[in-house]
Amino acid sequence: MGGTAGAVWGRAEQQDFRSRVRGTLLGVAVGDALGAPVAGLGLDAIREEHGAEGLSDLAAAYGRRGAVTHLTQLTLFSVDGLIRAQVRRDTGAWHPPTDLHRAYRRWLATQRDWGPDLRRKDDGWLAHEEWLYVRRDPPRALLLGLGDETMGTPEAPKNPGERGPEAAARSAPFGLLVGWEPQLVAQLAVECAAQTHGHPTGYLAAGAYAVIVHGLARGESLDAAVQRALALLAARPGHEPVTDALQHALGSVRQGLPVPARVTGLIGAGTAEGLVAAAVYCALVGEDVRHGLRLAVNHDGPSAAAGALTGGLLGALHGETALPPAWLAELEGRPTLLELADDFAMEMTQGPALHGPAGSSPGWLTRYPRA
Repeated sequence: MGGTAGAVWGRAEQQDFRSRVRGTLLGVAVGDALGAPVAGLGLDAIREEHGAEGLSDLAAAYGRRGAVTHLTQLTLFSVDGLIRAQVRRDTGAWHPPTDLHRAYRRWLATQRDWGPDLRRKDDGWLAHEEWLYVRRDPPRALLLGLGDETMGTPEAPKNPGERGPEAAARSAPFGLLVGWEPQLVAQLAVECAAQTHGHPTGYLAAGAYAVIVHGLARGESLDAAVQRALALLAARPGHEPVTDALQHALGSVRQGLPVPARVTGLIGAGTAEGLVAAAVYCALVGEDVRHGLRLAVNHDGPSAAAGALTGGLLGALHGETALPPAWLAELEGRPTLLELADDFAMEMTQGPALHGPAGSSPGWLTRYPRA
């Protein structure tokens, strides 16, 4: 399944890719942090608390401004799992969904343990980050889906009735596999989503979102990336709800000025396809990143998920420098996000030099053990 990015990268290409990787991960996190304080609130309650225009700036959640939720935590472990998969490929063990499942199980340990066990060297550096050892309202589907060693697959998924947006919201990193073909990106996202969200709508929305990010990371327009996702979805059984939602998002762009009611309408019952569609809409109609993210969190639906999904799109589209600096300055875990983003970019552009047959870096293999 898939491969690494192209063997030859020019300096400008490397810099652009690094900016888009940073932008994607920071975008997910800052959108998540913006929406977290109003998660679970309707628009009227948001306006009552934050004024007639709704939430327009970071606010306190979990005891601080800029706090992230389980959505960002899991996105980080998606990146960790992808790097570990590339490193393990040298051993002949090449099954990325298994490496992602192990990474998500490491996330689950952060939800159960008091803090990192530094004696577990095979966990790698991310699992030793103390700030991740907090519960940020993970839904039951995540805890149940990852609660034992059995890995869900599309043929035998965990939580077969689960249609929530959490699997899609951790899937932006799959789109950063720019050397892969889009159909392989979609397949990996689908397989990893089925580990916790077994309804076709839940895992196909994750696949579509990953393909859209993939197009943006490769320099396509958002509209072109959505069209590619629609084309790939057409061959998948049960694709119709996701396809219809994305087409509804594209049609909504032509219906006048963006308003919260339109975002709420796209989100619908708060299932994965509605949240991905709303994110596409907010990213398309936003005058800039700040406006798009504000639109993504001020409505009657799940604000953190909508913010995270929208932020991932905007970050992949515009790169790191387009994100609001004042929001990034207060973002929880920003050093970890940047470090992991740069490691991912390094792995994808220079992986063979780090752990290939011609030589290896002991420090890299300590950070991302093959075990």
